[in-house]
Amino acid sequence: MERLALMPKYDDYVDSGVEWLGRVPASWELTRLGTRFNERRSKVSDIDYPALSVTKKGVLPQLDNAAKTKDGDNRKLVKEGDFVINSRSDRKGSSGVSDRDGSVSLINIVLKPKGIHPKFSEHLLKSHAFIEEYYRVGRGIVADLWTTRYDEMRTIAISVPSLEEQTRIANFLDKKTTQIDEAIAIKEQQISLLKERKQIIIQQAVTQGLDPNVPMKESGVDWIGKIPAHWDTLKFKYSMRIKARLGWKGLKAHEYVEESDFGFLSTPNIKHKRIKYEDAYFITERRYFESPEIMLENGDVLLVKDGSTLGISNVVEDLPMKCTVNSSIAVLKLFNTEEVKPKYLDYFIKSESLQRIISIMKDGMGVPHLFQSDIKNFVHPLPPIGEQLEIIEHVKMVEESLDSVVLDLEKQIENIKEYKTTLINSAVTGKIKITPEMVEQ
Repeated sequence: MERLALMPKYDDYVDSGVEWLGRVPASWELTRLGTRFNERRSKVSDIDYPALSVTKKGVLPQLDNAAKTKDGDNRKLVKEGDFVINSRSDRKGSSGVSDRDGSVSLINIVLKPKGIHPKFSEHLLKSHAFIEEYYRVGRGIVADLWTTRYDEMRTIAISVPSLEEQTRIANFLDKKTTQIDEAIAIKEQQISLLKERKQIIIQQAVTQGLDPNVPMKESGVDWIGKIPAHWDTLKFKYSMRIKARLGWKGLKAHEYVEESDFGFLSTPNIKHKRIKYEDAYFITERRYFESPEIMLENGDVLLVKDGSTLGISNVVEDLPMKCTVNSSIAVLKLFNTEEVKPKYLDYFIKSESLQRIISIMKDGMGVPHLFQSDIKNFVHPLPPIGEQLEIIEHVKMVEESLDSVVLDLEKQIENIKEYKTTLINSAVTGKIKITPEMVEQ
């Protein structure tokens, strides 16, 4: 990636008087957005003009199976080359130039460019700096209901170069952002392969052990397959007590307290490598003690049994305070940790074998849910305790190694995305000068 500081600059700059633009090239025209766009407000039907979706990835055809409204005036017309932006803050960044005629919902603003290259306008109006300015000039009661109307948008100051320069900047950014996105995609694929590798190692370790030459036998459970001949299998209900909260017993939001000695955990707290107790909410002593069966202890295994994150698990370790859980989490309390180690059980829950069964259950219902009876009838392999400890140490070592590489790749992706954001902002506001040679490189 080229260093932005080393890229060419314009000879003369002037202060735009606008914070989001800063100093701009003296040769660029400082104007208002409304001088370069006309709002398109024609109302049409999605029967006559195919429905389009406005997303962070741009303006895309709506899915074929989406319902048609058959209402003649409920949508806005979009023509090829128009810039479309969702005016709601909860859709921040959803915008782009349409490559086809169509229609969008009324919440969107449709702009017809005039005297501005459509692709330059896309890079300009999708730049991080402009997006922030766009929502700054809007209005609303709360952040997620914040809306920016066209009469507010049209007053935003922009700085525009000649059409020749616009074309050059647009071509440069098209080329560079494609290269950057390809680099990001390669690193994301590497992360995916590393996570897949980790999953394979966990699967092999918890179902086949660490000795590749050990005699094997059928486990008697189709979804587990073969296990070492000297291992046993056991239903969860014979290894542990499975408990969960029956609703909140009338608990209301106003009963949550700012701080107490009694925390409660939800899915966001347990979805990480280690449980984030520091992010726990707090409840009163009475609410904690009313459900003694789910008071947490070190060694408990937590399993998400409701919602889209069904199947996530973690082990309670180094419990810093008295804690309980919300109704989406099942608490698995092992009868004998000298027969089944909590971390071995956690790894088995994370294995491809059990996650596949959970996924099948999840896909078969409207609201994903595991009943306690489902969990009780799950089956886990039962290696000798010494082998469980060896498996735990082996998987931990592999996890640490692979997770370290994944973390480094994620940081690289973050840096590349920051560079992309800065590159676009710099190009469309004239902080760097795009020469013909840079486009050809």
